[in-house]
Amino acid sequence: MTGKTSRRPFDIVLPELRGKRALVTGANSGLGFETAKRLLAAGADVIITARSAEKGEAALHELQSAASAASPQPARGAVTLASLDLANLASVERLASEVVADGHPLDLLFNNAGVMAVPKRTLTDDGFELQLGTNHLGHFALTGRLLPALMRSDSARVITMSSIMHWMGRIDFDDLQSENHYSAWGAYGQSKLANLMFAKEFARRNASLGWKILSVAAHPGFSRTNLQSSGPNLGREKPSGFMRRMNAAPGMTQSAAEGALPELFAATNPEALGGDYFGPSGFMELTGEPGFAHFAKRAEKERPAELLWSMSETLTGVTYPND
Repeated sequence: MTGKTSRRPFDIVLPELRGKRALVTGANSGLGFETAKRLLAAGADVIITARSAEKGEAALHELQSAASAASPQPARGAVTLASLDLANLASVERLASEVVADGHPLDLLFNNAGVMAVPKRTLTDDGFELQLGTNHLGHFALTGRLLPALMRSDSARVITMSSIMHWMGRIDFDDLQSENHYSAWGAYGQSKLANLMFAKEFARRNASLGWKILSVAAHPGFSRTNLQSSGPNLGREKPSGFMRRMNAAPGMTQSAAEGALPELFAATNPEALGGDYFGPSGFMELTGEPGFAHFAKRAEKERPAELLWSMSETLTGVTYPND
């Protein structure tokens, strides 16, 4: 997808990550791919996940080539591919079991993958509304099942991707799966608000239970990725008029590489605190260098977050420790 821009490109410098291990969901393209690419160049060992074996293998080979060109053998990290379908809880459990069973710490977990504005109400393999099930419940279950590996690290971080669209989100506890009423963007906004509420509630539980896992969140602004077309385009012959207009507007979009910077910043900023939220610092947080992002007040209300957490445990069958 193309888009016009009148900005100069920008970047951040990552610290040395040699000896660190990261897992990035949805890394066969877009933000996840760019995040994995930068992590590898900084020396981290990275597990990338993809639903499609074919797309995953293509991304794996491209990342290996990019890492080889960017840095010498001793400096760059190693990349491996794992199969993961966040819309299938059995797939989530299978991957998490493999990661936990190998005995190594997991230092960075990027809850990055997602689907966006699916036109018609669609269900996951477990019967959840697709956007809530993939974006929130899948990552909720994955993070919970990966806790043993995260706890092996002395400086683990969980970075959960939200969106500026969380502002339009409302958690409908009486119709969480949008059975009574479905709106493509409404369901997306709900899932992205759920992501941010999860990150902040996870941070509160980390603090009270002493897990020593830093939970932060980020959003990519308006970045040109496959998500911008494959989600809203699902079931349509061409992208929506809104997407076409946004991508044609000068300075309103940024590249996937730039869009990945907020989650990389969240993962490596030494001053980050639990529950912090990062995003682009430009106009309406659509583009720009990463910094602290604004968020809706309802994203940090504790009682709704606790209820969402409890419902998520019930729906996924993944129960987090309470002590």
